[in-house]
Amino acid sequence: MIARSAAAHPARVAAVLLSLAVAWIHVQDQGGFPGEKSPHYVGVGYYLLEAAAVLGAVLLLVARKGSAGRAVWLLTAGVALGPLLGYVLSRGPGLPGYSDDKGNWTEPIGVASLVVEVVLLAIAVGALVADSRVPASGGDGESATESADAGTSVSPR
Repeated sequence: MIARSAAAHPARVAAVLLSLAVAWIHVQDQGGFPGEKSPHYVGVGYYLLEAAAVLGAVLLLVARKGSAGRAVWLLTAGVALGPLLGYVLSRGPGLPGYSDDKGNWTEPIGVASLVVEVVLLAIAVGALVADSRVPASGGDGESATESADAGTSVSPR
């Protein structure tokens, strides 16, 4: 069952859709599923990213509050940050045994991926920051993660 709070917060819904978009973009970039990316470690990285993105999307729908909610937002930030780092490394200095994308900064699917990942990272970091500003036991019955999902900050009372 999907947590009532998941559908009620636009940040969480956007993060679910963006996480799934990260997975879809990387499946397309590897040539479908199972796809082929070489060297082998790059292909394994793609599979791990895609699995983490789908898992994160599912957990965003079901995680409700507390440390579990924060852990899901951290996973979501990792789903965004990992491929951002991979993009810079693969196009900048290059990766060991992988030079296919070196210098190819304007590849359309890469640019689309960057946009999705930057927006996802901003949402995840915003949720984590908002979550850290909310007292552990909100007086109004709203959990810290639910406030973070709403993108609101609560000032101390």
